[in-house]
Amino acid sequence: MIKRPSQRVAVLIDAQNMYHSAKHLYDAKLNFPAVVRAAVEDRQLIRAIAYVAKSKTGDEMAFFEALVEGGIELRVKDVLEFSSGMKKADWDVGMTIDAVKLAEKVDALILMTGDGDFVPCVEYLQARGVIVEVIAFAKSSSSELKGACDMFYDLSEETDQFLLRAPIRKPARRPITRKNSK
Repeated sequence: MIKRPSQRVAVLIDAQNMYHSAKHLYDAKLNFPAVVRAAVEDRQLIRAIAYVAKSKTGDEMAFFEALVEGGIELRVKDVLEFSSGMKKADWDVGMTIDAVKLAEKVDALILMTGDGDFVPCVEYLQARGVIVEVIAFAKSSSSELKGACDMFYDLSEETDQFLLRAPIRKPARRPITRKNSK
């Protein structure tokens, strides 16, 4: 696929999907701004939007701030908690509606997700002449989504560039005790 600097591009990020994929596959965090920069390359970025969920504790606020500092807009919704203990914060419809709205303003739309529920969205965009690229981890991505898009980029091939791993902690050193020698 040819990428031209004149292409207008939008990036829509399924943050929950990508966060959990990186965590479960690699026990790491994804550097979302770095992925956006690499995906866009030298093309014109129109919008980069991450769809995120806010918990009651607000533990994710540092993550949200890092996204904004990286030039990514946020769409935030509260996590729904059911009496069964199940939690849900699904953004599929919101992402799809934004993709449809952006279709007339961009030449290419990049979906950062592995969720196969986006296949009808991909097909709709392509029918309107929009190039659809998908960026995700192949192991946790729908084969239907990989087959439907114009280009699939496997983040697993660039883990050193896109993953943030916690530093390995070395055990604390015990002080050396010296015996008096006479």
